Amino acid sequence: MQGLMMDRPLLTTEILKHAVRNYRNTEIVTRTVEGPIHRYAIGDAARRIRKLANALTAMGVKQGDRIGVIGWNTYRQFELYYAVGGIGAVLHTINPRLGIENASFVINHAEDDYLFYDTTFAPLVAMMRPNLKSVKGYYVLTDAEHAGEAGDGADNYEDLIAGAPEAFDWPEFDENTAVALCYTSGTTGDPKGVLYSHRALVLQSFATVLPTAMSMREGDTMLPVVPMFHVNAWNTPYSCLMIGVKQVFPGPRLDGEGLYEMLHSEKVTYSAGVPTVWLGLLQYLEETGKELPHLKRGLCGGSALPEALIRGFAKRGVEMQQGWGMTELSPVGTVNVLPPHIEELPLDDRMPYQLKAGRALPFVDMRLVDAQGKILPHDGEHEGHLQVRGPWIIGEYYKAEKSTLTADGWFDTGDVAIIDEGGFLQITDRSKDVIKTGGEWVSSIEIENAALMHNGVLQAGVIGVEHPKWQERPLLVVVKRPGQEVTGEGIKAFLKGKLDKIAIPDAVEFIDHMPIGATGKVLKTELRKMFKDYKLAE
Repeated sequence: MQGLMMDRPLLTTEILKHAVRNYRNTEIVTRTVEGPIHRYAIGDAARRIRKLANALTAMGVKQGDRIGVIGWNTYRQFELYYAVGGIGAVLHTINPRLGIENASFVINHAEDDYLFYDTTFAPLVAMMRPNLKSVKGYYVLTDAEHAGEAGDGADNYEDLIAGAPEAFDWPEFDENTAVALCYTSGTTGDPKGVLYSHRALVLQSFATVLPTAMSMREGDTMLPVVPMFHVNAWNTPYSCLMIGVKQVFPGPRLDGEGLYEMLHSEKVTYSAGVPTVWLGLLQYLEETGKELPHLKRGLCGGSALPEALIRGFAKRGVEMQQGWGMTELSPVGTVNVLPPHIEELPLDDRMPYQLKAGRALPFVDMRLVDAQGKILPHDGEHEGHLQVRGPWIIGEYYKAEKSTLTADGWFDTGDVAIIDEGGFLQITDRSKDVIKTGGEWVSSIEIENAALMHNGVLQAGVIGVEHPKWQERPLLVVVKRPGQEVTGEGIKAFLKGKLDKIAIPDAVEFIDHMPIGATGKVLKTELRKMFKDYKLAE
């Protein structure tokens, strides 16, 4: 027997309609690429989104067509999110940090029909143009006055929508229709496409705003530092609009000073970004003595949240939350919201819990398996390969030639993890980054986090290097904090007592610049190239 409920599709345009009905005067603020601050209300945004939908339809864009965008977090890219998906087409957000070769690859692989981009990325687009096979037209995300800065004769966004009608009747279609396309960063092999459905992103939006996740509500102000090209800014363009949260888009200024200005002036209460961004902001606050009295919480993802960040922001009244997810998870899988009996503990006592990645969102199933595929218990001790399944988790990669899932329908994340009896996930490493030494596994993440507690360490990366006796041993690679005198032996001495003896790195090497990947993570592949001939003493 089936229930007798209406069968209404879960579409992202329903989020937009809901926001217009209930939060039409809530602001959306942008630091524009051109410089000035732009602000308008949700009602104004919806009007421009309808105009854009009309313009795209007049261009011949139809359901299933891919529209590429290379842009900063701004109101114009936000409008593309809803207009493109609203007519049944697919918004392909392109990471400019992929570089010419990989960015060209993903545009061709997606078969984008049109390409929108900020003036910043005009040189990149100009270099890619001869290689792009499917793109029929180019649009610069600016007005006629500034379009000349692109220097390529492309049409501009404001002229495109200027003459379009303001009324648009949003079509209805199956909720499993594709709405957005993101590609993995391509650190090993070609980037792989993850094609999201309306249903997946609407369900994720419901889950991420729960009190047991990001816990946002009307009256909050969110500044997503995480780029819209990085898994849809962790779904915030949808989840924030769903509940009437004021959104503040930082545009191209992602340095400590630029972020501080927007966080402070717009009274931001919640922000989200990768550790490298948070470290830059914390360093700016420490150097200037400035405070952020309105900021209450910060979500950190992309890589492990260092203890130094938790402590540094706690002194300033900001709670840092760790989350875990992937492009393949739309992207949020867990958020660390501490239960009341732990939250009320002193910082030192709750630190072991706060360093974990949190508990799974509703409908996200997680399991651990060993190398032979045996399912391991969630007891806080057994370490295994993390596999997941759920309604917003990838079923297969776009244009995949082989199955993405295990034989029994789970997605293998490539992470090594521990899950405790309370459901708290702790990522111990990427499977390819675990250091195998003398028959034991050593976590590179654990060593990096401990090293970042040292006052003289600005950035840290750990790789395994060949050892004549122990197979592999940890090498700690460090970027010094400016103005600090620090030695390798001093760092190793600092780590004693903070790590198991087997995890103390055999050597510490200093470099001027840490290789950072397209999504803000330390590029272990580059570190391995830099130190491929490194020899450790017996």
